[in-house]
Amino acid sequence: MRLVVGTGVIGHAYVRLAPPSSGSIVRDLAAMSAGALLLAGLWTPVSAWLVAALGLWKLIVNIGDPWANILLTTIGAALALLGPGAWSVDARLFGWKRIEIDDRRR
Repeated sequence: MRLVVGTGVIGHAYVRLAPPSSGSIVRDLAAMSAGALLLAGLWTPVSAWLVAALGLWKLIVNIGDPWANILLTTIGAALALLGPGAWSVDARLFGWKRIEIDDRRR
């Protein structure tokens, strides 16, 4: 899911950067950096919330297709809540967290 969202965000921002008068360059560079962080799996919760916030902002300001922005916001929030996954820099740096639930029947 990180690969799909990261690639889509980078591709969409790159296309918007091609014509020089196509809106905010800062917004597109922020989207490209968040997509690159998602691809690498580094700071996944932060970059996924950034992608979700950008999608929500584009939905409110009415930039592009509203259904694509709803999908981007939803998947960004889901990625932020799920975490980086096994094949990511975050998993290598911080490891997996394991929650042990004791059996209360004993």
